Amino acid sequence: MPFADVGEIRCRPQEARVFEHGWQSWSPTGRYRWTDTPPRPADATIRVLAYRPETPVPEGSFQGEGLLAIEPGDGSVELWSAPDPRTVPSIRVREEQGRLVVSADGPVRHHRAENGLDQALRDWAAGMTEQREFPAVPPMWCTWYGYWDRVTDADVIENLELARRHDLGADMFLIDDGYEAGIGDWLEGRPGFGSLWRAVDAVTGAGRRAGIWTAPFLVGHHGRIFREHPDWLVGGAYAGHMWDQDLAVLDVTHPDAAAHLVEVFRTLAAMGIGHFKMDYLYAGALHGRRHEDIDPIAAYRLGLELVRQGAGPEATLHGCGAPMLPSIGLVDIMRVSPDIAPTLQPKSGDISQPSQLGARLTGAAREFLHARWWVNDPDCIILRPEVEAREEWAAHIEATGGLRGSSDPIAALDAWGMETTRRLMVPTAEVPS
Repeated sequence: MPFADVGEIRCRPQEARVFEHGWQSWSPTGRYRWTDTPPRPADATIRVLAYRPETPVPEGSFQGEGLLAIEPGDGSVELWSAPDPRTVPSIRVREEQGRLVVSADGPVRHHRAENGLDQALRDWAAGMTEQREFPAVPPMWCTWYGYWDRVTDADVIENLELARRHDLGADMFLIDDGYEAGIGDWLEGRPGFGSLWRAVDAVTGAGRRAGIWTAPFLVGHHGRIFREHPDWLVGGAYAGHMWDQDLAVLDVTHPDAAAHLVEVFRTLAAMGIGHFKMDYLYAGALHGRRHEDIDPIAAYRLGLELVRQGAGPEATLHGCGAPMLPSIGLVDIMRVSPDIAPTLQPKSGDISQPSQLGARLTGAAREFLHARWWVNDPDCIILRPEVEAREEWAAHIEATGGLRGSSDPIAALDAWGMETTRRLMVPTAEVPS
């Protein structure tokens, strides 16, 4: 739909503040002065990977995806938002002759609040979905930030024992990217990893829960699914370039692709895995030609329903790189920030990309979602000595009520890192009243 004006505010623009809510987990989110230059994608690939690629922001505008709030400077808050999770418009604001004009490319709701931005956001989040109980989630340990995609089953087993020895309190062990043969080929192991069965059996045999990483809507051009089942792919959809290859999108509206997706998660669940971290989920909502003529958000939600069907009703679904509003009601845990990294600044200068700065800024801006839509995931605790500004990252983690999970090789922690990790590894908090 084309953009149409939906409201205006007469105020002094230089006194106004604008809250932009990003499209997906990694999209920058925050509150900006009108005179600020808000974060924008550093290049075309990052636009696909971390922003809403079909609605680039014009120069001189602010834009929220499904939510945009303005503080005119008089103590009030004007908020425009999506009517429901299935319809998520882009919402813009521009200056025209001393007034702020709001436009959107779909239906929006508008309301005015007088109790400040933080409370207005909490109230809005609570009103977007039915009230739901979120039981406390125990802390976890994750392979990614210590071993990257070269992880082995021996690494998992070694850290399982070290967590017990050092009393780190990790209830779940998450095997991240690196166990699989290729992107999209989730049931085929990478020879260098070893045995997924062995790793999972060690975790569950120790009385812990087992978790695994997938990117369920991605199909790598180097993989078997891409070669053998081109009819399973969304026509014309480009999900970016990672793992030294272009990425296609699985068409969950194709009956055979849907059956495959369900079977992948059913098989992993049968191994004893109960926690499923689903990454790069933005791919499921990209535009393209599908077997069934449904809109991208409907296709995305269908894909998550298929994952749940395979994983089972008791499984924990953990979203990442995921469209935020379209995921409401379909995931239990959600990453609410870009990836952390051992470095403070992102290499590209774009805070949607891995860095401590981006993870802190967007994670803090989305704290209002915790225990209202899902359990927030602020990303992992990494505190080994080479991590820049590790004290600041520990303070950020301590300030959030969300998921706690260590991702250092436990043997790499010094005395401060070990003590601080142990202190931070606590269950998620209930939302304050």
